[in-house]
Amino acid sequence: MHVSGTSESEAADPAPSRTTPAMRDRVPIWLAVAITVVVSLPFGLWLGDYDLPLWVSFIVWAEYFVLGGTPATLKVIIPAYLIGVVGAAGVTTFGAVLEVVFDGAGLVAEDDAAAFVGMFVGFCVFLYLLRYVPLDLFGSASLPHFNGVSMMLGVFFTGAWLSAAPEGMSPLLEPALAAVGAALAGLLGCFLGWFNVSILFRVPTE
Repeated sequence: MHVSGTSESEAADPAPSRTTPAMRDRVPIWLAVAITVVVSLPFGLWLGDYDLPLWVSFIVWAEYFVLGGTPATLKVIIPAYLIGVVGAAGVTTFGAVLEVVFDGAGLVAEDDAAAFVGMFVGFCVFLYLLRYVPLDLFGSASLPHFNGVSMMLGVFFTGAWLSAAPEGMSPLLEPALAAVGAALAGLLGCFLGWFNVSILFRVPTE
C-alpha cells in the first residue's frame, strides 16, 4: 500500500546524484610527478642551513591525493596539519621545561623521566582541548591532524632543522624551531600536491 505519491523509482533514489564528468590527463601522471619532484629539490638543496626536510613535504603531498586531490582539500589539510604541529610543539616544550625541573633524572636514559611525564600529560591536555576546535580532528580531518603531530615530532627528534637555529639558542626553543620547519615543509607539500594535479591539465573526456 502506498502511503505517499512517491514512485518506487523515486523512493529507491530520492536524490539523483550529480556525477562528476570523466576526466583525462593531457600530461601523463609519471611525467607530472617527476616534474614536481624536481620543483621541490631547491627547497631541500639550495637554502643552506634552512634546507627544508623534504620527506615531510612528500608525505603531505601524498596526503593531498589521499584526501581528494582538489584545492578544496587544502581547506582541511592546512588548518588540521598546523593545529597538530602547534600542539606537538607545546607538548615537547613542556617536556623540555621538565628536563630542567627534573635535572636530568632518568629511569634508563638521561632525561627520559621528563620525556615520559611530558608526553603523557602534554598529550592528554592537548587532545582533550581539541573538543573545542571547530574541526573534525578525530574524523574527516584526522589524517592531516595526526600527520601534523607526527611530522613535528619527527623533525624534532631527528634534529632535521636544527641547522637553522641561531647561535646560542636556548634548548627550550628547539621544539618551536622544529615546529617552524615542520610547518614550512608541510605547506610546501600542500603546494606540491596542488602543482602536481595542476600540471596534469585535466580535461573532460569526450
